[in-house]
Amino acid sequence: MINGSKRIPQPIRWAMVGGGRDSQIGYSHRSAALRDQNFALVAGAFDINPERGLEFGITLGVDPERCYPDYLSLFEQEAQRPDGIQAVSIATPNGTHYAITKAALEAGLHVVCEKPLCFTVTEAETLREIALAKNRIVGVTYGYAGHQLIEQARQMIAQGELGEIRMVHMQFAHGFHSAPVELQNESALWRMDPRVAGPSYVLGDIGTHPLYISEVMLPDHTIKRLMCSRQSFVKSRAPLEDNAYTLMEYEGGAMGMVWSSAVNAGSMHGQKIRVIGSRASLEWWDERPNQLSFEIQGQPAQVLERGMSYLHANALIDDRIGAGHPEGLFEAWSNLYYRFALAMDATDRNDSALLTTLRYPDIHAGVEGVRWVERCVQSANQGGIWIDY
Repeated sequence: MINGSKRIPQPIRWAMVGGGRDSQIGYSHRSAALRDQNFALVAGAFDINPERGLEFGITLGVDPERCYPDYLSLFEQEAQRPDGIQAVSIATPNGTHYAITKAALEAGLHVVCEKPLCFTVTEAETLREIALAKNRIVGVTYGYAGHQLIEQARQMIAQGELGEIRMVHMQFAHGFHSAPVELQNESALWRMDPRVAGPSYVLGDIGTHPLYISEVMLPDHTIKRLMCSRQSFVKSRAPLEDNAYTLMEYEGGAMGMVWSSAVNAGSMHGQKIRVIGSRASLEWWDERPNQLSFEIQGQPAQVLERGMSYLHANALIDDRIGAGHPEGLFEAWSNLYYRFALAMDATDRNDSALLTTLRYPDIHAGVEGVRWVERCVQSANQGGIWIDY
């Protein structure tokens, strides 16, 4: 079911903080936000270097007068304009997320923020309190959750097709940092610096992605306790880890495991989730996002394909092209930005009914991502003991 008009009535006036020319993720934000014309990029503080940010903003078609030297100037001066921004995306290093998100919310703006939202649960709870008090939307870019077959898995699990859920195996384990690449790559270096990256590297940078996907697939499964072991195989990265194993026990007795790694040599991406029930299992792999494996014990394995009519209706609503054509990460990100736009527009119109039907990585998902990383670090730093969640 292809919906060729994913539009809200009026585009949201939007800005970016960060995401400049050399940003690893800035282009993904712009491609996703602008694809359906639900956002209009009208301002920004694109670079820590004001001159470089101005030059880049002009190449994007932004009015030079609305290319600001820093985020505080952006928020203050846009608030004085009748056509000022309504929302901002934050695509900056981790250590800046809390201050920028807090300032944006206090300025009355909707926010889309890279994960992690911040470094501590205390900070995350503060952001949630402000967002709720200001009635502002906060979206977190767990972009892979925009793939349609994640919703298919959610529906199959809810309908009992797997039976009683016993195990959830998750991994995001690539090999691109199996050597100390940060010595030649500044965009990688900050991810291994605790002053900028925070209390973890791979747990917060990639481990929270499959964790959020599991929360989408299994909304009724809450973590009871966890234990974590983390390693710095490239020794110069200590105290931050480049590999970690997390074992989790859910309320109700199911078990979960997350392997987070940047040193899985030879692996291109390695993000997978396998949900195992008493009757059947399913598995999704982000390198083959258009297929969902479904394996019933004692029967031939099946591969469910994106876009096919046998899928649940909720797994078809985000299709952008027909079945057989491969959709990828830009489409998944665009699906999330479309939902962010719907949520922002509904909030501004006080449409609470629509808000209750929308699923997207919101402020609560952001808080839980921070909580999970914090608990993993606590466990690992105490020798890998069980920590109550």
